[in-house]
Amino acid sequence: MMTVRVLIVDDSATMRSLIAATLRQDPEIEVLGFANDPLEAREAIKKLNPDVITLDVEMPRMNGLEFLEKIMRLRPTPVVMVSTLTQAGADTTLAALELGAVDCVGKPSGGATAAEAFADLAQKVKSAARSNVRPFAGPVKPHEGHADYKANDCILAIGSSTGGVEALMTILSAFPRNCPPTVITQHMPAAFTKSFAARLDRVSDAHVEEASDGARLAPGRVYLAPGGETHLEVASKTAPMCRLKHSDTVNGHRPSVDVLFESVAALGRPAVGVILTGMGRDGAKGLLAMRQGGARTLGQDEASCVVYGMPKAALEIGAVETQAPLPRLAAAMLNLCAATEPQRSV
Repeated sequence: MMTVRVLIVDDSATMRSLIAATLRQDPEIEVLGFANDPLEAREAIKKLNPDVITLDVEMPRMNGLEFLEKIMRLRPTPVVMVSTLTQAGADTTLAALELGAVDCVGKPSGGATAAEAFADLAQKVKSAARSNVRPFAGPVKPHEGHADYKANDCILAIGSSTGGVEALMTILSAFPRNCPPTVITQHMPAAFTKSFAARLDRVSDAHVEEASDGARLAPGRVYLAPGGETHLEVASKTAPMCRLKHSDTVNGHRPSVDVLFESVAALGRPAVGVILTGMGRDGAKGLLAMRQGGARTLGQDEASCVVYGMPKAALEIGAVETQAPLPRLAAAMLNLCAATEPQRSV
C-alpha cells in the first residue's frame, strides 16, 4: 500500500486542523507537516519533499498563484487547491488549475460541515499523487483555428474531469467560429462553471457559455454543464437543445458525463463523443452507447492526461475508437465531425 505524504499550506490554523483531521482518517495518507504561507511552504517542501501539497488560494507574504507558478516551473508537484466558494475564489482557483494544479476543493460554507465540504478531499489527494504533473508551459492563448472547417449538423459531446481545465482550454482555443454544436460536462463545483465558461469563451473563436435549459444547439455554440444541481442532456432529434435535469448523482457525479453521452446516443443523430483526462469511470458506458449507435469516438491518450482514468476505462470496454494526444485532439474532433454523414430529412 502506497502512503501519500501531504504538506498542508493555509494561513488559518483552524483550516489546517480541519484538513489534517480529514486526511488522517485515510490510512493511505500521511500528513507530513504544515505551512502558514508560501515562504514557510518553500522551506517545508525542500525539507519534507511531499507527494502532494494542499494549497490555500489566499495567503499572506506571497500571492498563492505566484507561489504555485514557481512550484510548477521549478519543482513540479501535485497540488490540490483549497478555495472559498465565492466568485473571487472561483476565479483564482480556475487560474490555479490553468497553472497546473491538479484539482480543487471548496472550503466549508453556507452551513456545510467540514465532513461535507471535504468528503472527497482524500480521494482527490490520492488521485493527485498518481497524476502526470508537468512543468508550467505558459498560459493558453487563442491561436488560429481551423478556418477551413465546414459546419454540418454533427453534435460534438465532450466529457472531462481532473485535468480538464487545461485540456478544454487547449482544445477550445483552436476551435473555429463555426465549430460543431458542442456540449461539455466537466466535473466541477457549482461555483466555478460560469467563470470557467467565461474563461473558455475568451480563448476561443467560438461562443462558449454555461448551459441553460432550452438553449438551442447550433454551429459556433459551445455549452458547458452547470455544476452541482443538474445533469446536462441533449433533447429533441429534430431541433437539439440543452436540457438540465434534476436527478440523483450518477457515478458519484452531478453533472455526469454518462448522462450527457447517453442522451446524445439516444437521439440517433450524427455525433462525435470525446472523453478526456479524469479520475474514475464516468463517461465510459455512455461513450460505448454512442459508438454502438454509430457515433465516432475519441479518447485522450495516457501520456497527455493528468489522470488517465476515464479514457482508460472507456478504452477497456471498447468505447474509444482511437486515442490522440491533447495537442492533436481539436483537429481530430473537427475532422471526425466534418466526415460524418449529414442528417437526412424523412
